[in-house]
Amino acid sequence: MTNNSDSDQIIDTFIDSIWLEQGLSKSTLSAYRSDINVLGKWALSKHLKIEDISRADLLDFIADKAHSGISARTSARMLSSFRRFYGYLFQEEIISTNPTEKISMPKIGKSLPKLLTEEEVLQLIKAPNSKKPLGFRDRTMLEILYATGLRVSELVSLKQADVNLNQGYVRVMGKGNKERLVPMGTIAKRRLKNFLDGPITEILGERQSEFLFPTKTSEHISRQAFWQIIKKYSKKVGIKSDLSPHSLRHAFATHLINHGADLRVVQMLLGHSDLSTTQIYTHIAQHRLKDIHQKHHPRG
Repeated sequence: MTNNSDSDQIIDTFIDSIWLEQGLSKSTLSAYRSDINVLGKWALSKHLKIEDISRADLLDFIADKAHSGISARTSARMLSSFRRFYGYLFQEEIISTNPTEKISMPKIGKSLPKLLTEEEVLQLIKAPNSKKPLGFRDRTMLEILYATGLRVSELVSLKQADVNLNQGYVRVMGKGNKERLVPMGTIAKRRLKNFLDGPITEILGERQSEFLFPTKTSEHISRQAFWQIIKKYSKKVGIKSDLSPHSLRHAFATHLINHGADLRVVQMLLGHSDLSTTQIYTHIAQHRLKDIHQKHHPRG
């Protein structure tokens, strides 16, 4: 392919083909053409031809659109259009690799629980009585949870060997036995060091444990038990939102995006296999863009 008109011709041929083969309505064909044209314009801005787009390029496009505030439903519709388009190109041997392969559809219909504000997170973290060993453990767990965005199941199963205090990382074994390194941040690292220097020994007594957050029996605290602990502290500080075991994980992701973090970075930190899964958090970015516009635009 040598020029952009060739790409336009390919799109026209694709639309004609699915109209003839499947008898789709004009509105459906129009939606396909619109979605593919949006991708084509994006490709042109990147000095690419639409038929030369790779899987990585397509993920970049999805990330760009997510940052602009499109919904997961719109993203899913567009990806469905692209799958048809590139499936056709692959079948016609115009391309040798289908860039839409192994890209998951965005999850639709799942809503996040009410987001904890940064102030509510701070109140929740400060709720445990750190003068008592178990309270110190609980606060440390809340600090680590918010600092890393771990799943509760990942947090409770951490072992002491998974922590590198010098570099400030935890090694996490996530879903599908996929390992990732997640930074803790200064405050969480200091809290964890203090916990390992004293309170953990008071909890265990004469016992030994490989786990980072053990109970008095040296086993790690269960996911269900820690969830009850979170609910207890949220009630203590008057947080009325319906929390879920992932509430601090959701807060971690949305607060990062709200402060300008790149969606791909958040994806890596959360351990999501596909960017489209992370896109559920971009409703925060949409509000952030609106706030920025109102604050800085002369007619905002």
